[in-house]
Amino acid sequence: MALRLGLSSFILYPPTKFRVLSYRSHVYAHSQSPQSTFARRPENYKPTIWHDNFIQSLSSGDKLGQIAKAKRVCDLKKEVSKMIFKEESLKDKLEFVDALQQLGVAYHFIEEINYVLTNIYKSKIQDLLDTINDDLYLVSLLFRLLRTNGFSVPEDIFRNFFDENGDCKPKISLDIKGMLSLYEASYFAKEGEEMLEMARHYTTKHLTKYLESCKHNDPRMKEHISHGLDLPLNWRVERLHTRWFIDQYKIGEQIRHALWELAILDFNLNQNLYKEELKQVSRWWTCLRLYENLPFIRDRLVENYLSCVGGAFEPEHYNYRITQTQVNCLLTTVDDIYDVYGSLNELEAFTKAIEQWDIAATEALPEYMQLCLSALFDNVENHSYSVFVRKGLDVSPILRRAWKDFCLASLVEARRYHEGYVPTLEEYLDNGWFSVAAHVIISYAYCINDDVTAKNLEQFSSGYPDIVRYSSLICRLYNDLATSNDELKRGDTKGSMIQCYMHQKKVTESVARQEIKNMIWKYWTKLNGEVFGCSDFPKFFRDVALDVPRMSQFLYQHDDGYGKPDHETKDKVTLLLLEPVN
Repeated sequence: MALRLGLSSFILYPPTKFRVLSYRSHVYAHSQSPQSTFARRPENYKPTIWHDNFIQSLSSGDKLGQIAKAKRVCDLKKEVSKMIFKEESLKDKLEFVDALQQLGVAYHFIEEINYVLTNIYKSKIQDLLDTINDDLYLVSLLFRLLRTNGFSVPEDIFRNFFDENGDCKPKISLDIKGMLSLYEASYFAKEGEEMLEMARHYTTKHLTKYLESCKHNDPRMKEHISHGLDLPLNWRVERLHTRWFIDQYKIGEQIRHALWELAILDFNLNQNLYKEELKQVSRWWTCLRLYENLPFIRDRLVENYLSCVGGAFEPEHYNYRITQTQVNCLLTTVDDIYDVYGSLNELEAFTKAIEQWDIAATEALPEYMQLCLSALFDNVENHSYSVFVRKGLDVSPILRRAWKDFCLASLVEARRYHEGYVPTLEEYLDNGWFSVAAHVIISYAYCINDDVTAKNLEQFSSGYPDIVRYSSLICRLYNDLATSNDELKRGDTKGSMIQCYMHQKKVTESVARQEIKNMIWKYWTKLNGEVFGCSDFPKFFRDVALDVPRMSQFLYQHDDGYGKPDHETKDKVTLLLLEPVN
């Protein structure tokens, strides 16, 4: 059982080896250092639209009603479990497993799903393909489900749909349902799988033409194609997709009412859990008073919690969601200190204090920095102590390393800004995958995971594995595509990947943006190879490494949905955290 952290994480009393004594009393015992008179960059961030009073007023419904719903879920789980094994045809088995996963209830049936897919996989794939080799929809669905559930399946499974020149056969364009299935499968490509990349381009082109024409007469198919072209399944935030798919499932041809009812009840019961967790982290954030004392930072508690729910939505990941929400809030605070408020001299001293990891090193810092470091040191040491209590492992060196690397990278960017230096693309990416802070999030996921072992810890301690770097690079590029214009307004004309690319390659902004999108695809294929390939890393760790760029894609797809959370992000908060499925 995971130790639950929340407000209690700030009143634990760890052994001396984990402690940095009396942070807050030490901070307030020293007067504020004189502030620099330099012109601080304007931040222009909007205040939060989700205040603590509103969050604390959220209702989870009456307890008796919740108990009745939980009992109904138990009954439905038994019924659905039996249904899984009643499916006889390959198509029905695969579609049922796919529905379980897209409806967000697959975590209740892990053993059943593994049993079904293992039996399919143990059949000779080639013999199986001989019976369905002309069914593009079914072959694509088989490939996607096997690959995403940990089975090794090559892209050669699609050989029958390509000609001798490696091009897609024209007949594919006549099978709209099959093309959509192939389109979704193509986004699970690993590096070097040229057939799947060809399929991605081909299906995107022809599905787009299909939508633009007047030939479609199936509203549901049109909706699914539009949804897929907007963002493929592998790039979507899982829980947000589930919210959409529940509504789509009820109008499908093969609706299984017990499964649909289970999905709705399960979604709503989990949503009630999220409300209680959100109340808890909101009390923590309000009591911390960082935003009150540092009004230049982005107050994004709810958005930070949303990013944790998006992927790690299952009830057993309670500890991760609470911990990571706290970490996300602190990351935003530190990031804004570096990006919009701190002078270069202040940032140099701030980074040195982080490197030394000693509260005494903060004495000469301005009070706003002391407040931030107090909260940061508390967080790292208390979460380290929690893992030590549960597992007997010291994860503090890994967590400290992650924060140090983030701050060092942020300092590099601050120096470049003040010096007017435009880095090369290689310099930018080498530093940028640290400054985006995804490695901090993934490091916490690695350390607080109940499956972490001493051997795992030693493996991670030697350096960041490729899975962390690829995940971080995708986040960095998504972030830059969305925030570049706002950075220009703040006066940072040379700081993003777009400006670096334009400067080095002597191209227009539109060309630079397209090339960055191509780079995103390249790193996704590398990440897919790490996540869906053979790996010694725990599944939860791999899932988080996948979910972090998914959430980054969501937040930055149409603009800066984090810095400006009052439009699309607000709607998604409502759908996922506040409004139950009817």
